[in-house]
Amino acid sequence: MTGRGHLYDLIKEAFLLLDFGDRGLFDQFGLSISRYYALHHIAIDPGLSPSRLSQLMFCDKSNITRLLQGLEGDAYIQRCQHEQDGRVQRLYLTERGIHLHNEVCAAHLDSIEQRFAALSEPTTAQLTTTLTDLNRALADTLSGS
Repeated sequence: MTGRGHLYDLIKEAFLLLDFGDRGLFDQFGLSISRYYALHHIAIDPGLSPSRLSQLMFCDKSNITRLLQGLEGDAYIQRCQHEQDGRVQRLYLTERGIHLHNEVCAAHLDSIEQRFAALSEPTTAQLTTTLTDLNRALADTLSGS
């Protein structure tokens, strides 16, 4: 296997380990990973559209529709019509959604700190730079740039 093939395997393994840890954490709050990240994106960008959420979560609009229906049914989000364009919806957290997001987000940040505690600050900084460059290159590849 090439050096880059091995690197890919290491990144994939790290993703799977992080994903497994996140699943266990979010499950304690009755959330899937998708439900948490939908809440998180809406929390950091109140009023975003379902279409934009679909882009941010790398999933199709039918999956977002089902996800939003569940979150709305649990009273975590509300959909409002856009002020100028009634065809466009805007997404907001409800008070219940804000409370849940804040609680889960704090637990998630604590979990991240614990899982990454083995890395020194210089290593963290270098990994951040390297992965930012990699993510930018991968995004450019997907967009055809």
